[in-house]
Amino acid sequence: MDPLFQSHIEALPSALDRLLAVTPQEVVSLAKKIPVPDIYLLSEGDKHLYVGRAKNIGNRLQNHIGTWRQAAFAFQLAREETGKTKASYRVEGSRAALMGDPRFKQAFDQARQRVKDMDARYVEAADPIRQSLLEIYVAVALNTPYNDFQTH
Repeated sequence: MDPLFQSHIEALPSALDRLLAVTPQEVVSLAKKIPVPDIYLLSEGDKHLYVGRAKNIGNRLQNHIGTWRQAAFAFQLAREETGKTKASYRVEGSRAALMGDPRFKQAFDQARQRVKDMDARYVEAADPIRQSLLEIYVAVALNTPYNDFQTH
């Protein structure tokens, strides 16, 4: 195995341990504090739901609770809640069209509030390669249900 890649891989378990050792905070409070490249974990109690990465976690967490154009995780939760799970690149079934549906809009607003109330943890990961690998490692190790790594 390539030595550099191996060093990245060997660092992953301790980074996961550091992440899980962080005292969780609400997304809203963390979104205003952290401007560094990180891996972040969103959870509800002991159920870990989503892991992401960002150059500026404060901005990214703000996006998670922002408008329907930004809040992809909340949008995904609303899709699940309403059974409208298929993404569409046509006008019918698009995000804008779904937001015109009162039932979907209500589900999205509830999902956005749900994300606001989630526990958030983070660990700094400045190196982009290690950050990418750590995101995948945490998602696999914690079996986060909303990380599928599908291309869109």
